[in-house]
Amino acid sequence: MIDTRPDPLVKAGWPLHTERLTIRRMVAADIEPTWAFRGLPEVAEWVTTAFTDLESYRRVFEHPDVIGPALVIEHHGVIIGDLMLRITDPWSQTEVREQAIGSQAELGWTIDPAHQGKGYATEAVRAVLDVCFGPLGLRRVVAECFADNEPSWRLMERLGMRRESHTRKDSLHRTRGWLDGMSYAILAEEWPVTR
Repeated sequence: MIDTRPDPLVKAGWPLHTERLTIRRMVAADIEPTWAFRGLPEVAEWVTTAFTDLESYRRVFEHPDVIGPALVIEHHGVIIGDLMLRITDPWSQTEVREQAIGSQAELGWTIDPAHQGKGYATEAVRAVLDVCFGPLGLRRVVAECFADNEPSWRLMERLGMRRESHTRKDSLHRTRGWLDGMSYAILAEEWPVTR
């Protein structure tokens, strides 16, 4: 079912600019440049779907539910990664459901291996967290990964996200079998105003 509510990401004031990066909404023209790194085996290892070719990737990313929450990370005009910022509704009791709608987000990220190890992911995710707890007015942001994806959970910890669970063999990996999973979160009141 397609969400018919107004796009909550519009309030963010895209593009975002950091010291070294530009972060903006993904458009159809970004599908091929993001495929250039998402199609690499070392990237496909950790993402939800390992696409076999550009056309299968394009068919999925052209869908509004996929491209809608997608952002790209640019360095000097070159796309070096992407982010997913999906606004979600947390569980709530019926009587207070209206207060909970759209009050949290889920984050995900992918960085081209050629640009890893330079702090770009940390810089980009930090900027998106600023938007989440600033213009978007969210109260909570979550992120999840396989426990074996150490660079991902280390990034979450660098940004001050709290490990909320480390589950045992609950996540099925396409080649590694059942792996541990990890989930992290941070609340608006925990996000530092100055860093």
